[in-house]
Amino acid sequence: MFLGDGMGVSTVTAARILKGQLHHSPGEETRLEMDKFPYVALSKVPDSAGTATAYLCGVKANEGTVGVSAATQRTECNTTQGNEVTSILRWAKDAGKSVGIVTTTRVNHATPSAAYAHSADRDWYSDNEMPPEALSQGCKDIAYQLMHNVRDIEVIMGGGRKYMFPKNRTDVEYEMDEKARGTRLDGLNLIDIWKSFKPKHKHSHYIWNRTELLALDPYTVDYLLGLFEPGDMQYELNRNNVTDPSLSEMAEVAIKILSKNPKGFFLLVEGGRIDHGHHEGKAKQALHEAVEMDRAIGQAGTMTSVEDTLTVVTADHSHVFTFGGYTPRGNSIFVPPCAGLAPMVSDTDKKPFTAILYGNGPGYKVVGGERENVSMVDYAHNNYQAQSAVPLRHETHGGEDVAVFAKGPMAHLLHGVHEQNYIPHVMAYAACIGANRDHCASASLSGSPSPGPLLFLLALLPLAILF
Repeated sequence: MFLGDGMGVSTVTAARILKGQLHHSPGEETRLEMDKFPYVALSKVPDSAGTATAYLCGVKANEGTVGVSAATQRTECNTTQGNEVTSILRWAKDAGKSVGIVTTTRVNHATPSAAYAHSADRDWYSDNEMPPEALSQGCKDIAYQLMHNVRDIEVIMGGGRKYMFPKNRTDVEYEMDEKARGTRLDGLNLIDIWKSFKPKHKHSHYIWNRTELLALDPYTVDYLLGLFEPGDMQYELNRNNVTDPSLSEMAEVAIKILSKNPKGFFLLVEGGRIDHGHHEGKAKQALHEAVEMDRAIGQAGTMTSVEDTLTVVTADHSHVFTFGGYTPRGNSIFVPPCAGLAPMVSDTDKKPFTAILYGNGPGYKVVGGERENVSMVDYAHNNYQAQSAVPLRHETHGGEDVAVFAKGPMAHLLHGVHEQNYIPHVMAYAACIGANRDHCASASLSGSPSPGPLLFLLALLPLAILF
């Protein structure tokens, strides 16, 4: 599963054009890797953390909670017990498959945490961020749950290093940065705990930089924990090529490790900072994150087969990011001198405007009582904040449906318009994991279940009649 956090349809379109222009093409005719998938659906979306519980656990939940049902109220620790729900990662693990999590955010951020944690608040990254009442009631922080709830996750890669170490422990990379220091009040070193849980005869590796990652022989690695930043990973445009791997590099290593299991694997890959770029009004950062996630999708495609691997690409929600203004074909999005300007000036204030705009956010600027003249600023800068209609410190999510792209076994079940919590049930149905396995037949001596041939015949028969 590839999850583009905040990757609405307008982001997909703009990323397609950017990808083409990065390859010196006009852009519009370029195909993203996800564009090549044969099945496309729309998913209704709620907001933020609750989406992760929907598309990973198949259950609708309250905003701000992860891995629990709607009976759990945000911040209310005492409403958690008995309302925990499990994810497709757990279903896959219980079926004997290998599992992995790869993200450009913190590994205990909202999306990945729903795969393994049960928390009344998505912001309980470590015990330092939890209220005393929740601690006294026995609730555990998300980083703690990562190491304890599903102890044999084969691959975990992303950011979030500081949440694993005792309070004020100096970071290995940013020794002088106080914000990078350990946060844990309980004094635990979760890296040591992770190591202690691994069988002695297995090859386990904890790494913190790209050099170490690329030096590994994935085919001899059984367990990998890679934490490459104290918090979220750097934006792709800002990435240090020595210390920070790209999303596609992490995904490649993960697949090599996980694919050794003859029973198969489940891998969650999140392009998590698409969302952050949009929230900051930095469209260039967001779109380069989306292009990098598409590169990871392509990499995964070369390493797997549609004959035995279901691949789903979707988003949790969109943003109030717009892309229009009658720009001509091939109009450059970010490269001067025209860099995405609409081919006209406003018929109201007589000033130019960019094709990329936001409905709200930090890009709202008034100069001399009027809208800022974009021709007077560097609107091709990596951190340029596109103009917005309403001033907000952080731009908001959008409420429209998002796309679901699918290829591989049972991909045809993703079509039309669906509730978001339908997605993991389709993936589980295709893999014959989870609770619904009545359609499965024993396909090997090992007893590993797979969809029976009759099911495929029935699924294809109507198509034969129609055509």
